[in-house]
Amino acid sequence: MSKKVFVSGCYDMLHSGHVAFFKEAASYGDLYVGIGSDATIRELKDRKTINTEAERLYMVKAIRYVKDAFVNSGSGILDFAEDVKRLKPDIFFVNSDGYTPGKKRFCDENGIELVVSKRIPEAGLPKRSTTALRQECNIPYRIDLAGGWLDQPYVSKYHPGPVLTICIEPDYDFNNRGGMSTSSRKAAIEMWHVDIPEGDKETLAKMLFRYENPPGSPYISGSQDSIGIVMPCLNRLNYDGGYWPENIETIKDAEVLDFIEKNLWLIPMAPRDGSYDVLSNTNISVEGAERLSRAADDCWKALQAKDIDAWGKACTESFNAQLAMFPNMMSEHVLKAVNEYKDSVKGYKITGAGGGGYLVIVNDTPIKNAIQIRIRRN
Repeated sequence: MSKKVFVSGCYDMLHSGHVAFFKEAASYGDLYVGIGSDATIRELKDRKTINTEAERLYMVKAIRYVKDAFVNSGSGILDFAEDVKRLKPDIFFVNSDGYTPGKKRFCDENGIELVVSKRIPEAGLPKRSTTALRQECNIPYRIDLAGGWLDQPYVSKYHPGPVLTICIEPDYDFNNRGGMSTSSRKAAIEMWHVDIPEGDKETLAKMLFRYENPPGSPYISGSQDSIGIVMPCLNRLNYDGGYWPENIETIKDAEVLDFIEKNLWLIPMAPRDGSYDVLSNTNISVEGAERLSRAADDCWKALQAKDIDAWGKACTESFNAQLAMFPNMMSEHVLKAVNEYKDSVKGYKITGAGGGGYLVIVNDTPIKNAIQIRIRRN
């Protein structure tokens, strides 16, 4: 008997890359496809699909490599869980950017083999991805490398300190509530549509910050988000009790940026739940803010020196300093992901305010099934 193979995804804007993915998956056995519902994709990506779930199901079922397909009955990043338990596949087949520690644990718990695609395009055809087809929107994301939370006055009033950010190209369609500043990016798209306009970058970042935080806003987003999206390269934002940094230092040196790109790895986790309260149980103090500031400063020095060991140590210390003041950053599934990697890498943290998103790993050897980023330099 043929093995059962299961894949899951959006499959909107159907293209040759999807068909090649199905063909590769079907080489392992009979292929069953779970399709994310319109509601799930709106939750994860904060956008509507181009094609409805009924249209996407119709098109996927028409592909000859697919034995059967259905709309996943659940929600969130594991929206297929109950369907898979009923289907009982032998293999769960995923793309490298679709791999998460949560999916691996799910497979282990249910006796399913997890296989990662080699992403082999059909001979003579270009390598396609949905993100590349959406590339008409070229507005970046950002990653905070260290010091996050010091951009909030209720933290930096206790002790001044830096937040380090890198501006990254939109090579992946990062999940909403994933700590990649998707809400600020959405505001930037509303303002500028397809890319950051010409002009003084700090002035443009202030425009975005004010647009996202109009008078009367109950919660003020940290300015590291707008600065990180608008200002290319690596930036050090020095805060001292205000919403905007006292000054900004930028590193454009290609060797430093290459060093970061080469040794930075992202592991996708489930997005933070919409009702999850990261700000409860806080313990903000002079000692905590000073510890976070010191770790971010050490990280800055390590990056300039291209010292991987010092960077990894400072990255982890920055994360631990955050956790001491904001313990709810460490949700249950974040803890599981951290425990899986922490003893075998140089350093680690999580993106954004925590509770989910992406595990950021510093390491000088490849991390299996992780994704890497490109820093915007122009």
